[in-house]
Amino acid sequence: MASCRWPWRRCGSWRPAARSPGPGSPGRVGPPGPPSTADASAQMPYFNLVKSLTSAFPNRFHHSTSASCCHSRTQSGEQYSDPFKLGWRDLTGLYEDIRKELLISTTELKEMSEYYFDGKGKAFRPIIVVLMARACNIHHNNSRDVQASQRSIALIAEMIHTASLVHDDVIDDASSRRGKHTVNKIWGEKKAVLAGDLILSAASIALARIGNTTVISILTQVIEDLVRGEFLQLGSKENETERFAHYLEKTFKKTASLIANSCKAVSVLGCPDPVVHEIAYQYGKNVGIAFQLIDDVLDFTSCSDQMGKPTSADLKLGLATGPVLFACQQFPEMNAMIMRRFSLPGDVDRARQYVLQSDGVQQTTYLAQRYCHEAIREISKLRPSPERDALIQLSEIVLTREK
Repeated sequence: MASCRWPWRRCGSWRPAARSPGPGSPGRVGPPGPPSTADASAQMPYFNLVKSLTSAFPNRFHHSTSASCCHSRTQSGEQYSDPFKLGWRDLTGLYEDIRKELLISTTELKEMSEYYFDGKGKAFRPIIVVLMARACNIHHNNSRDVQASQRSIALIAEMIHTASLVHDDVIDDASSRRGKHTVNKIWGEKKAVLAGDLILSAASIALARIGNTTVISILTQVIEDLVRGEFLQLGSKENETERFAHYLEKTFKKTASLIANSCKAVSVLGCPDPVVHEIAYQYGKNVGIAFQLIDDVLDFTSCSDQMGKPTSADLKLGLATGPVLFACQQFPEMNAMIMRRFSLPGDVDRARQYVLQSDGVQQTTYLAQRYCHEAIREISKLRPSPERDALIQLSEIVLTREK
C-alpha cells in the first residue's frame, strides 16, 4: 500500500493561509502567493479568537528543548526514556483490574462490557493520570509512591472514556474502532447503550469507594460535560467566530474535561495546595484540547489502517472541525456546506479537497502546538522529577502521533 502520510512536517513553523482556487478551479499554477489585504482581514476574527483563548507564547514549538528531549535528565540526575514505560510501572494489571470492577453474571453483557478492555488501546489517559499523581506527590512531600486511590482514578478515567466511546459509536452509527467491529455493530444499538451505561455505573461505584466528596464532585462533572459536549456537537452556529468558539467548547467538554478533571482529582488526593490543583487541571485541559485538535487533523491526513477507524468520518457525520473551519477562511463557499452539514451528494469529497488545498491542517496543528506549549508552561511550575518531565514529553507525543 502506498504511504498515506501527510507530506507536511507537522511541527514546522506556521504561516498565514493564502487564498487559492477551490477544487476543480482553473488557474492554479505553482504555489499560492501571499494573502491579499482582503483575505488577511477576513481571517482576523479567527486569529483574535485564538489569541484570546490561548496565552501569549512563542510562535514555534521546538522539538529540541532540554525539557522534552527523549532522554530527559532531572535535577536529581534520574533519567527516563519513554513516558509510557514510566507510567506503566503503576498500571500493571490495569485491564484485569477494570474487568474485576465489571462484576457481571450475564455472559453476553459481560462480553460486551469487556470488549474494549482488551489491552489494545493507547491507555493515554491512565498514563497521564499516574504520571500526574507521582509528579504532584513528589512536589508536595517528595513521596515517590502512587496512592491506591490515585491509581483508582486512572482506572475510572479509562472506564468513563470507554463508556463514552461505546455511546458515541451508537450515536454516530460507527462500524469500526481500534481496528475491529464496534459493540453496536456486533450486538445492536440497544444492547450497546446498556453496555455503556453498565461501564459508567461500575466507574461510579469505584469512584464512591474512594470516599472523597471533592474528588467525587470533580469526576461527576466529567459525565455532565460529556453529555453537554455531545449536544453541542449536534448543533451548529451561523456566525463564523461563534462557530469556532462552539467547536472549542465542544472539544473541551467531549475530550479535555476528562483529562483535566482526572489530573485535578489525583492532585487533590496527593496534595492540599489549591495552586497545584489548578496546575494539574490546566495541564490536562490544554493537553486534552491539543489531543483532539490533532485527532481532527489525522481525520484528513491518515489512512484508515493507521487510525483503526474510517477517515473523513467527521465530514460524513456533518461535523466541521478545526481544519474545515480554518479552510473556510480561504474558501468562503464552504459556509453553505457547513450549514447543511455536508448533506448533499459530493459535499464530503469537495470539502475534503478544500481542506487539503488550504492551510487548515497546518493552522489546526499550530493551534494544537500553542495548547501544548501552555500545558508545558503549567507543568513546569512543579518540582523537577522524572514524572514531571515525562508529562512534558507527552505534550510533544500528542503533536507527533499518527494514530
